[in-house]
Amino acid sequence: MTFSSPWSLLWLLAIPGLLLLYVFHQRRRLKYAERWASPSLVPNLVDRFPGRRRYIPIAILFAALAALIVGVARPHATVTVPREEATVMLAVDTSRSMGATDVSPSRLAAAQSAANRLVDLVPKKFRIGVVSFSSRAQLALAPTSDRALVREAIGTLRPREGTAIGDAVALSVRLGLKQRTSDGVTPPTTVLMISDGARDGGRTAPRVAAQRARASHIPVYTVLVGTPNGVVQHDLPNGYRETIRVPTSPETLQLIANTTGGQFFRAASNQQLRDVYENLGSRLGHKRDSREVTDLFAGGAGILLLIGAGLSALWFRRVA
Repeated sequence: MTFSSPWSLLWLLAIPGLLLLYVFHQRRRLKYAERWASPSLVPNLVDRFPGRRRYIPIAILFAALAALIVGVARPHATVTVPREEATVMLAVDTSRSMGATDVSPSRLAAAQSAANRLVDLVPKKFRIGVVSFSSRAQLALAPTSDRALVREAIGTLRPREGTAIGDAVALSVRLGLKQRTSDGVTPPTTVLMISDGARDGGRTAPRVAAQRARASHIPVYTVLVGTPNGVVQHDLPNGYRETIRVPTSPETLQLIANTTGGQFFRAASNQQLRDVYENLGSRLGHKRDSREVTDLFAGGAGILLLIGAGLSALWFRRVA
């Protein structure tokens, strides 16, 4: 929590002093009363002593005073609020290794299914674009709020050769920066990259692309799809078939996420992949914002004052 007027909090130091004055005043009242009354007669004059209960209203009063002082300092709290507009770029790996079936029915098919789930989770006003990358990155769909077009573009993705990860990040960033709202403002952009391995080809190094994304304040969330045991089948001439091991390689995706301020996720199964998208949908649909919460402290202080006054009137027939 931060404060617009932090020096006002120094008034909190006065509360212990006021508490000491209250204790001193109570002891002085008792001594003054003892001068004029015999202690043996007090039980005949008073039905019962209030005991520790008499300190409750004053304790509530001091708590209300502290809340008022904090309110004067104009506190700001970081809260989670829904985003109104934003751009989400889906960068999907369509390299041959994404055809591995260690994630059912295949890495790419599972990624497509989960991506459609993400489309349902993000707010309707969000624009979603689709970039596919194999030997090169290419635009499958420009950012749009038409969910039917987004699902259609996701469904057309097919495995090819190469893994141009850096090019995909660079293209996604460029497309995100071109977006404008109705009043000409560039909305925040987030890139979600789904892949199973390291760079294989492309003109832009992943580290360079990640640094560009960070300079543009665009986080890249990366999802590693697959397991270390993945394999793909490759047809050879004369009817032979080659089995190629395609273990996942997380290092490049971790580098991109860490550099851009995003987050790296692993998804070794279809269910884990769906869970990742559920998590990301919530992250992308909300933002952390600093809000002034002075009214909360002022309202809380008012409620405490009413409670303290009510208890004092109920128990002791006086408001003090």
